Amino acid sequence: MIELMENGVYLVNGTELIDDNAESAAAIKAKTGRDVNREEAARQTIAYGILKNHNTSDSMDKLKIKFDKLTSHDITFVGIIQTARASGLTKFPVPYVLTNCHNSLCAVGGTINEDDHMFGLTCAKKYGGVYVPPHQAVIHQYAREMLAGGGRMILGSDSHTRYGALGTMAMGEGGPELVKQLLNQTYDINMPGVVAVYLEGEPVKGVGPQDVALAIIGAVFKNGYVKNKVMEFVGPGVSSLSADFRIGVDVMTTETTCLSSIWRTDDAIKEFYQIHGRSEDYVELNPGETAYYDGCIKVDLGKVRPMIAMPFHPSNTYTIDELNANLMDILDDCEKKALVSLDGAVDFTLKDKVRNGKLYVEQGIIAGCAGGGFENICAAADILDNASIGPDAFTLSVYPASMPVYMELVKNGCAAKLMQTGAVLKTAFCGPCFGAGDTPANNAFSIRHSTRNFPNREGSKLQSGQIASVALMDARSIAATAANKGYLTPATAFDGDFAKYKYFFDKKIYENRVFDSKGVADESVEIQFGPNIKDWPAMVELTDNLMLKVVSEIHDPVTTTDELIPSGETSSYRSNPLGLAEFTLSRKDPNYVRLAKEIQAAEKAREEKACPVRKFAELEDAWSMMKTITPDADRSNTGIGSTIFAVKPGDGSAREQAASCQKVLGGWANIANEYATKRYRSNLINWGMLPFLIKEGELPFKNLDYIYIPGIRKAVADKADAIKAYVVGKDRKTEFELTLGELTDEERQIILKGCLINYNRV
Repeated sequence: MIELMENGVYLVNGTELIDDNAESAAAIKAKTGRDVNREEAARQTIAYGILKNHNTSDSMDKLKIKFDKLTSHDITFVGIIQTARASGLTKFPVPYVLTNCHNSLCAVGGTINEDDHMFGLTCAKKYGGVYVPPHQAVIHQYAREMLAGGGRMILGSDSHTRYGALGTMAMGEGGPELVKQLLNQTYDINMPGVVAVYLEGEPVKGVGPQDVALAIIGAVFKNGYVKNKVMEFVGPGVSSLSADFRIGVDVMTTETTCLSSIWRTDDAIKEFYQIHGRSEDYVELNPGETAYYDGCIKVDLGKVRPMIAMPFHPSNTYTIDELNANLMDILDDCEKKALVSLDGAVDFTLKDKVRNGKLYVEQGIIAGCAGGGFENICAAADILDNASIGPDAFTLSVYPASMPVYMELVKNGCAAKLMQTGAVLKTAFCGPCFGAGDTPANNAFSIRHSTRNFPNREGSKLQSGQIASVALMDARSIAATAANKGYLTPATAFDGDFAKYKYFFDKKIYENRVFDSKGVADESVEIQFGPNIKDWPAMVELTDNLMLKVVSEIHDPVTTTDELIPSGETSSYRSNPLGLAEFTLSRKDPNYVRLAKEIQAAEKAREEKACPVRKFAELEDAWSMMKTITPDADRSNTGIGSTIFAVKPGDGSAREQAASCQKVLGGWANIANEYATKRYRSNLINWGMLPFLIKEGELPFKNLDYIYIPGIRKAVADKADAIKAYVVGKDRKTEFELTLGELTDEERQIILKGCLINYNRV
């Protein structure tokens, strides 16, 4: 089904793979009649060409990218625009689309969500952007329908910003990276590796895009095969897939921890642009005659079977047949893994879902950027035609990804087929994907065609003893399970036929409802604020020395951004930096906020030139030991703050708040063995936090210890390879070493200034 090749590979004429070895050059010459070298062949990938066209530096090793378009939704755009405004924003320099698909429901926090929407509308008018009202489209569907184009690059503040199937290299990053683009700065990265995803064959009936995606994720996540690389989809199997199918696979590439994705394009994608009235945006993309890739994932589409990603990660994958055949063993393994994910905070079991040897689920959801596509929902309707989901606990909700998709489902009768079964059709909304909609009952099990199944993504509150869990599946198998009234069933068991539905896109909905400034800014417009929309607090520059208290220690193999700042109902406070910060690590380490605030009080006293140690005996002990190391260190040159340790933080969402919430509570740094994603590390840097690395092994410090880092400002400025630090306290001084990893000159300046806002402020 999935094969990971150990070495780099050459792709010849788009169809034949040749291992990179001593004989490869001769083999390639025999087939092409030309000599080849790796460096030249690496420039023949689709990804290289697009990156080159968007690079503004004089080096293809050190890229400085300018994007064609930007996208954000209503969890992120307020903070981004507020940051840009504080940094001197006068106009959006590139098309910037503000969608409202996350905080769409005004169910929590009074007027908070709708206040954010009006902020977005007035900013789109004032600065020359595009505003998509709530319930019209989820962010990525609107981008597919209206923004993508062959050879373009789009930067979004949502991690699933992926339009590679349409020939657009798109990246999801934290908000500060969009701020840089709004201020005519660049996205700075080293030239990424490019991994081929070589598709061959075609899917069997009943297998959908989520099945292919989960099979790939299961094969590459744990070993980091594509981490921070570009996945380039090539091979003859690409042409066996419809545009919708490719889109469904592509959006899930985020869960591999890759940097971005791109696909070769053909007549199916050309037709997609024609259907959407944008034929001019189609560009045929193919790798060169001989292209070199840093690795290769071979996918035999015909061997993929309906998949399920069990709680609590998209990489925890099995075929549904495998799960059903080994039910109790796999459920036992899931419960053991849950002990790590949930820290034993609640009792968790799925074994009580087994009824007469079959797994019963209480909820099915087909939604969002992954599940809400036209073909997915049509296929589900065919499977459920004349069926009933039953009157028991099982429910089924379907969210078309945009109003144009919804309208076509109404016109072709698929909406009626679904409604007749007892399923509920709802408007475009991302809520089920991050725990803000269709929350199941305590201990319930939900199957979803969405993007993630981390803990809390279904609305759990572990601190209140509430737990439910999500498994990811394709819409087709969710429908087959619904037709079986909640008993887990693969779509390959469906013995009916799938109809061929033609999609017609009607842009009148958007013309009638979406505000598009056409890039014209109106300075006279007054921005509409709400009581919850607050400015960022002032942040000081990096001091000469740092005294850090460890206020949380996390030893999970991976820490997600959902654990750093919970999703769900907390999203209503994301326009209020201090208000949102109250939720930081609340479901992972409930003591974090209290401890961070305690040490932050000492820093505030220092900044106000009051005695910084008078109320903190333990800090006074650390301060005294500090003086034995650097006698000239004092409150004028030594900042006081907090840090956390996590083995591998930052998997998951691009949300900048995972870092900014720590910052506004006095966080100066993270310490990790490695960072799960580039975007989380970038978020730390852009908020002026030090992304420290420490070698794996026994830690020299523990939670609540103080760490003194002398000369940190000089170390950052001088690009020091190693940074000396000390665990300090009463009669204690333990030396150890930290590193920062590679930093660009701009990133160093941002850290020195204290944050991106300070860096840009005139």
